Amino acid sequence: MIYSTTDSIPGKEIEEIVGVVTGNVVQAKHVGRDLMAGLKSIVGGEIRGYTEMLTEARDTAVQRLVANAHAKGADAVVGIRFTTSSIMTGSSEIMVFGTAVKFKPTKDLQ
Repeated sequence: MIYSTTDSIPGKEIEEIVGVVTGNVVQAKHVGRDLMAGLKSIVGGEIRGYTEMLTEARDTAVQRLVANAHAKGADAVVGIRFTTSSIMTGSSEIMVFGTAVKFKPTKDLQ
């Protein structure tokens, strides 16, 4: 499935808006990562454990968005956006949302 932050897909014409679709995940911090983050805060630099955790959470949210769009019979999701929020101490939510669309059928040139 095509998904994009743009409002259109080059070479495709949107025929129908199916509706808003979302995907989200709430991720809690890991004690081991917290220990490494504490040490890293002393010397500075990227906290790779957190970067990896958030990358995995974002990928899961996108997979759920795509599954939601598939369930609605969409061909693509356009205008996707990401948001984050703190749910409680030590956990946060990553949400992705966009507009599920169907394309006009392409004509075969034979």
